[in-house]
Amino acid sequence: MLYQIRTKQLLKIDLKTAWDFISSPKNLATITPSYMGFVIKSPPEDIEKMYAGQIIEYDVTPILGIKMRWVTEITYVEQGHYFVDIQRFGPYALWHHKHFLKEVPGGVEVTDIIHYKPPLGFLGRLAHALFIKKQIKTIFDYRHQKLEAMFNQK
Repeated sequence: MLYQIRTKQLLKIDLKTAWDFISSPKNLATITPSYMGFVIKSPPEDIEKMYAGQIIEYDVTPILGIKMRWVTEITYVEQGHYFVDIQRFGPYALWHHKHFLKEVPGGVEVTDIIHYKPPLGFLGRLAHALFIKKQIKTIFDYRHQKLEAMFNQK
């Protein structure tokens, strides 16, 4: 079964500032909860600037303290407006994440749309009901709070 999550947030900053932060792979660790054990393994020179075709490797500890390698590919980039990353290897059978930025009165609206599918068929669906859905929501709630603190509480 394919699941979807949508989040939306207003950042009270200009589009360039929002894009520079959101599109930088180096900032992912900042907006990921520390318990996830998120560490970028790609060489620093490979993550200076986002581009279509970019491969980014991470270590992440999504469940039960089990470290996993997560490899994503940036498949589409429209500078200043949106980008898409997909999981090539990692904990999900499918992970497709679209990031949209749009200038609106008062700042920039950031929208994330994630389509994902847990692995292992029935067991994955059961795990989704028991903890995966909650964990993903917790991660994106954390991201929302971090961005709020960084850009909206000045």
